[in-house]
Amino acid sequence: MLVYIYRSSFFFFIFENKVYTVLKISMDPKSGYCPDTKIFKSLRPSVSLPPLTEPLSIVQYALSLLNSPTTGINLSATTFLVDADTGHRLCYADFLSQTQNLAASIQARYPSLSQNDVAFVLSPTSIHVPIVFFALLSLGVVVSPANPLSSSSELTHMVQLCKPLIAFATSSTVGKLPSSLFPLGTILLDSPEFRKMIQIPVSNPISYPIIHQSDSAAILYSSGTTGKVKGVELTHRNLIALIASLFYSRFNDNAADEGEITEQAVAFMTLPLFHVFGFFMLIRLASMGETMVMTARFDFEKMLAAVEKYRVTYMPVSPPLVVAMAKSDLALKYDLSSLQLLACGGAPLGKEVAERFKSRFPNVEILQGYGLTETTGGATGMNGPEESNQYGSAGRLGVNVEAKIVDPESGKTLPPGHRGELWLRAPTIMKGYVGDKQATSATLDPEGWLKTGDLCYFDVDGFLYVVDRLKELIKYKAYQVPPAELEHILQSIPDVADAAVIPYPDEEAGEIPMAYIVRRPGSTITESQIIDIIAKQVSPYKKIRRVAFINAIPKSPAGKILRRELVNHATNGASARL
Repeated sequence: MLVYIYRSSFFFFIFENKVYTVLKISMDPKSGYCPDTKIFKSLRPSVSLPPLTEPLSIVQYALSLLNSPTTGINLSATTFLVDADTGHRLCYADFLSQTQNLAASIQARYPSLSQNDVAFVLSPTSIHVPIVFFALLSLGVVVSPANPLSSSSELTHMVQLCKPLIAFATSSTVGKLPSSLFPLGTILLDSPEFRKMIQIPVSNPISYPIIHQSDSAAILYSSGTTGKVKGVELTHRNLIALIASLFYSRFNDNAADEGEITEQAVAFMTLPLFHVFGFFMLIRLASMGETMVMTARFDFEKMLAAVEKYRVTYMPVSPPLVVAMAKSDLALKYDLSSLQLLACGGAPLGKEVAERFKSRFPNVEILQGYGLTETTGGATGMNGPEESNQYGSAGRLGVNVEAKIVDPESGKTLPPGHRGELWLRAPTIMKGYVGDKQATSATLDPEGWLKTGDLCYFDVDGFLYVVDRLKELIKYKAYQVPPAELEHILQSIPDVADAAVIPYPDEEAGEIPMAYIVRRPGSTITESQIIDIIAKQVSPYKKIRRVAFINAIPKSPAGKILRRELVNHATNGASARL
């Protein structure tokens, strides 16, 4: 008889009363923590990835999954993209045909656009954007999408970082772009020229390049503590690793037990496609043969109507949308019975909001997760009803992900239950910050660990809890707002002697930027004037939305702003003076 016996940290393999081998079990099966290495391991089953030496693009990989027997879809009969504004639909066969037409047309018209060159994309969400992404990626061109709400100065900085040869924009966004910085010019997605490029086949066959997994695929933008936008360079391998883990989670044998959609899935895309969450969700949907309903401009009631009309089964969302669904009476006026799942990320979701939502929509599961642009959007997440009840948690480590909790002061690695900076290592970790070696070396260590800048801890069951952000970024909805950038603008105002920006709690947005201002002697500048000045210089999500006037900004002996004192002052309802 074969017998397995656990004794403390030892594992005995016994056969016919004889011990044949003894293995030391160093990893805690509950938390995933290994006391020998002081590393947290994922409790999810490992997923095999293609050999790194195999030439493979993310488009090739996604389409190999799409065409596999696992998805079992009919490309001509299955809808991929739906424009909720117009009702226009695009099946998978037409999407692939238009993608190939565009790739061939780009190659014919722009022979100097080569593999590893960069294309800048500035467009609201539309059916055309996925076609552009897939066509460029299939040619080995690096895709660099940006927020169309960005100011001209912000866009100029992004362009200077990624150095694109060509741009894709719309008639409403092209005016913001510094046209002189695009040697091959700009293609408008709402022009007759572009429609011809996607609809009319080019006689010359496409010469697809050999794309290595280590090649760059995308440059997405993430703000840092300095207040300057950083270009996060992601490789084809990064995206392949993430999609492989998501595909396994969707189609493994236990999918029905883990809170996954078990029928033809229809997603309403609440996320902009330039955001890492929206970017990888687009590729995920395409690889799994699912349907994506989209809209150019998000509107809460239009979203509810789309869920009812298109029988949406799940949505990737940020916490403010969960709040709206839990509180708004509009949500009760529509038939949302098709909705099964919300994948929530971007910011923590409070217990009270989650419980209120569940009381209103008991059949809709909320699965929370945590990720950064630097981790290709994925790092931790939840599976199934049991895990979704861990309110306040960001879930467990994802497939093939390792983590450490490091004391910011001593540098010591900490066990479960102790707070420290979260470090992550995985095949999804970025290549680096484009054009910024200093920031890259400060964030990635030689062993491949990404220093997230977030203060976190793991509990004894391996659930991650995000306590605070060491990087001091303000999370307005799903957007990152760097205080230093706003402080620089505030300090340039003649009437302002000094300024500090902090996150102020807000139920709808999560956090809003609040400014503490020290007026220059004799100045009578008002809150509304401050707000108006900033609003004219930044993107809408970066606006100052609350102002307080004080005598002096609290600072450390080294001159560092003591933001925590200001946060405590603001949230404790103290007087307007410190």
